[in-house]
Amino acid sequence: MPEKDVLERAQKDAREGKSPSTQAGEFVHEEIEHIREGKHGAKSTKQAIAIGLSKARRAGVKLPPPGAGSSRQTRRKAARDTAVGGRAPHHTSRKRSRATSRVLRRQGGSAASKQALSKQATSAARKRGAAARSAAARKAVRTKGPRKRSLAAKKAARTRARSR
Repeated sequence: MPEKDVLERAQKDAREGKSPSTQAGEFVHEEIEHIREGKHGAKSTKQAIAIGLSKARRAGVKLPPPGAGSSRQTRRKAARDTAVGGRAPHHTSRKRSRATSRVLRRQGGSAASKQALSKQATSAARKRGAAARSAAARKAVRTKGPRKRSLAAKKAARTRARSR
């Protein structure tokens, strides 16, 4: 069950008209925090993100279904989570819940490290085309504001100078 403040932040994002992926980001962030504070672990960063997305769907965030490249099992689970999100909450099976958390506790915590998250973000971005990455960067610039934009430009200049 997601924490109350996470649900509130996601609902606030929805009220502000932000995209479902932004709303789901709150749940993914919560999952990363859980791993970092040692509540449980994850086999990989991808698993941590998947758990967060599953929680988001179950909380009623209208995320699109997984792409055709994902397994049939993953697509069915996502569809089930989306259906649960549309219903009233019900009693969770204590046995199943405890079994899941015991398995997750045995996993490591390195999936939420800065290096692992950075590697995941880079590989995910690489899968998208150059045009999509460029469009995302342009959108980010629009929402940044003049002060942060200036800092980002300086950082980019430093990076370019270092790579030459």
